[in-house]
Order: sequence, then structure tokens, then C-alpha cells
Amino acid sequence: MSNKVYADAVEALAGLLRDDMTIMAGGFGLCGIPENLIAAIKLSGVKGLTVVSNNAGVDGFGLGVLLETKQIRKMVSSYVGENKLFAQQYLSGELELEFNPQGTLAERIRAGGAGIPAFFTKTGVGTLVAEGKEVREFDGETYVMERGLRADLAIVKAWKGDTEGNLVYRKTARNFNPMMAMAGKVTVAEVEQLVQVGQIDPDHVHTPGIFVQRLVQGKDYEKRIEQRTTRKRN
Repeated sequence: MSNKVYADAVEALAGLLRDDMTIMAGGFGLCGIPENLIAAIKLSGVKGLTVVSNNAGVDGFGLGVLLETKQIRKMVSSYVGENKLFAQQYLSGELELEFNPQGTLAERIRAGGAGIPAFFTKTGVGTLVAEGKEVREFDGETYVMERGLRADLAIVKAWKGDTEGNLVYRKTARNFNPMMAMAGKVTVAEVEQLVQVGQIDPDHVHTPGIFVQRLVQGKDYEKRIEQRTTRKRN
């Protein structure tokens, strides 16, 4: 067994967690979230966290459990809508929030993982998003500078991984996870299926193992559906 593989989520995060650190958490809504690693962070009791994630789960599930225990000091996100506690803590001043347009957030994370410290985008020019940021003109158009994002720790969820940390995401769970895996100083991945090296076709790998330092096989996934949008049967 590779020395990247740990027995459970608590062990996989041992020695990595501390107060006031920055954590990137993969997933979009409740899709592709690292359920086991979030639970282990809650259990650890670390506080003052800055969490970079598209949103903060929902009330009582996903990152929402870390809002309940007030372990998160600041969120760097693009969406608050499904989480009443998130909105309430933000509006009452208990929780700091750095709002980002969704595409900008994705690119900030991708840029951080690629070693790009900043980039210019038209999104947000002339709005609150651009306040206090450098604005520059290119080819007669105005752009605002956004900084790349890195994190002390990235926690990601994949469908399948091998013992060297090569990861494959499944369908829409391949959202923020691949970029975050690259942007964490240390990346811990949880996978549904753990296989031996050589059992994943190299052409199918989404995140190469070089970006993953620790790995755990997840269990007891709830995979809740956030919004059912099926139409009624005839």
C-alpha cells in the first residue's frame, strides 16, 4: 500500500490542521463535496478558518456543519442562496465574506494552482467587485485585476483514485475539485473507489497524483440532492 493512503479521514488530516488556516473545499452545492473530510475537520475543533468554496453547503450538511460550530471565520465564495445560517451569520457580522463572480472564483483557484499570481478580467468592472482593485485598459476595453488563490490545505472528493493519488471525478462532481487539488499546498483527497496503480487508464486521469499528498477511501456517503428538478410522471 502506498504511503499516501490513510485509514480514515481523521488520520488523513492528522498534523495538517491548525487554527486560522485557509482551506479549499471542493464541490458545488452538495455535488462532489468531501463529506468525510468535512466531518473530520468538525471533529478536530480547529477554528478561525478561512474557507474557499463555491458555497457553504446547506443548513446542517456539507460545510454548513462548520458554520453551525462557528469554526469558520471567513468564506471566499460566489453563492450564499441555499444556506440560511450562512446568510444570517454574514448579515449579522459574525462571518466575513469575500464575494466573487463564479467564473472569477474558478479562475482565481486555477491561476493559483498554475503559479499565476494575478490576471485581468472584464467581469465586475464598474461594480462593487472592482472596488480597491487595480483597473487597466487593454485594446480599448477596461479590465480589473484579480489575484490567484492558494490554500494551506485543499480537501477534494473524487469518484476513483489509485494508491498514488491519481484521481478520476464523475460527471458534475468534476466542478471545483480539479483546480483546488492543484492550488493547495497540501491536498487530501477522499475517493469512493480505491484501486491499485495501473488500474486507471492514464488517459482517464483528471488530477495526476503529483498534486495529491494524502488519500483516504470515504464511506457512508449521503449524497443528498439539493434541489429536485425532475418533472412529474404522466
